[in-house]
Amino acid sequence: MTEITTEKPGISAAIITDGDRVLMVRRRIKEGELSWQFPAGAIEAGESPEDAAVRETLEETGLKVEAASLIGQRVHPKTGREMSYTACAVVDGEAHVADPDELDAVAWVPLNEIPQYVPYGLFGPVQEYLEEALNP
Repeated sequence: MTEITTEKPGISAAIITDGDRVLMVRRRIKEGELSWQFPAGAIEAGESPEDAAVRETLEETGLKVEAASLIGQRVHPKTGREMSYTACAVVDGEAHVADPDELDAVAWVPLNEIPQYVPYGLFGPVQEYLEEALNP
């Protein structure tokens, strides 16, 4: 007997730093609201969270990155979706809106400006990672 699952796939987010900034994207939401977050998307069958973060970054921003390490995982308090956060390093390219149906803008954001983009705060391990990575 086959098991049928209706569980939504997990979401993988790429935490991409370059110098003293982190890449954020402004997502187009069906209701027309715009919200800033990290490049992210659904983890496909057979794909690791790290691979999904790399793939989603390329699809959304045209930026080629490589996964460095998994920062952490949680169930997102606003969406209820399983989330994975992967530290990534830039390999090649310039970040831009590569998927205009999904994104409205991209920005390289310094640590002290993140609260202007994400007023409700970041997941603790991601905040700690960025404090270390962006304050050498």
